Amino acid sequence: MVKVAPSILSADFSNLSAELKKVERAGADLIHVDIMDGHFVPNITIGPVVVKYMRKATRLALDVHLMIENPLKYIDAFVNAGSDMITVHIEAVSLKELASIAKRLKGKGIKLGISLNPTTSLARIKKALPLVDFVLVMSVNPGFGGQAFIPSALKKIRQLRAIFKKDIAVDGGINRITGRQVKEAGANILAAGSYIFGAKNTRKAINSLR
Repeated sequence: MVKVAPSILSADFSNLSAELKKVERAGADLIHVDIMDGHFVPNITIGPVVVKYMRKATRLALDVHLMIENPLKYIDAFVNAGSDMITVHIEAVSLKELASIAKRLKGKGIKLGISLNPTTSLARIKKALPLVDFVLVMSVNPGFGGQAFIPSALKKIRQLRAIFKKDIAVDGGINRITGRQVKEAGANILAAGSYIFGAKNTRKAINSLR
């Protein structure tokens, strides 16, 4: 079953609580929260304090996507803020660090995901797959919203689905057309920002991704 995760990177941050409630009422399954540090990616977004208040504003699961250096250092802060899912990048962690993160999250009911950038080979995450609950395939270069979908992500999703039976999420350039393509390739969680938050009819946009 396909799940839709509106990405708050494209939300109106001056009225974030209302934006969260809007997508919740429109049928979103979870919220995708992009955390950027200005080092791993060139942009800076939010930290645990904002996630804490987001937790109060919505009943939906918060998928906290850590596009940051040294994620191990900040895991506890994001756990305490109310994250339901935490995604780290294979480019930012060693296998040993990932195992340590998995150990911290085990028993807390928090799912762990591993993400890889468009230029990163699928082979890079193969040893990490037994440690994670889901994989997030980046279909744009991380750091900014509103980018165009990179078609080579489709091959990566198909190859991943052949060896990985758990959830596969996709983030970047997702709309009605690319959403259908990634679903056909084997993805079942679609993170979309501008397509949802920029839509005149939020419910229609979310339903079109399903």
